[in-house]
Amino acid sequence: MRSLTQFTEPLRDWAPLPIRLIVGYGFMAHGFAKLTRGPDTFAVVLHTLGVPMPEVAAWVTTAVEILGGASVFAGLLIPIASIPLAVVLLTALFTVHLSYGFFSVKLVQVTESGTKFGPVGYEILLLYLGGLATLTFGGAGRLSLDRWIEKARLRAMQLSPGSGVSPRTL
Repeated sequence: MRSLTQFTEPLRDWAPLPIRLIVGYGFMAHGFAKLTRGPDTFAVVLHTLGVPMPEVAAWVTTAVEILGGASVFAGLLIPIASIPLAVVLLTALFTVHLSYGFFSVKLVQVTESGTKFGPVGYEILLLYLGGLATLTFGGAGRLSLDRWIEKARLRAMQLSPGSGVSPRTL
């Protein structure tokens, strides 16, 4: 009888892909939402939270979410991109979401006009941080720009003059 590992082992290198796509897209979606509404609108929120230089912080946060999210989505330089993304998440966690508790969905009331939900807790922020940590320490996986760049670099080294490797042996 074959073990479960024999079935899952060939798929292991693909495991980071759904995490990358979801986390990367999530960051980009939040960044583009800020950009669409105008970072000045987000700056007002930051001002009410007491963030210094809220206009600059709004633009920086928007750029970090869009560019960092694209980096995660593509699997490019995730350990580097994760640092500013984690700063954004931790800032949101400690300035907004922590006081609302853990759960991201809180049923407040069900009425004839519909269901009402309460403020969002920090549950989703922890999932994003966990996704970033997993990708940072476990790698971006097979279908990533980092993997493609590494393979191209290794091919170039093997084909360089004096390497003793011919194109036929690759």
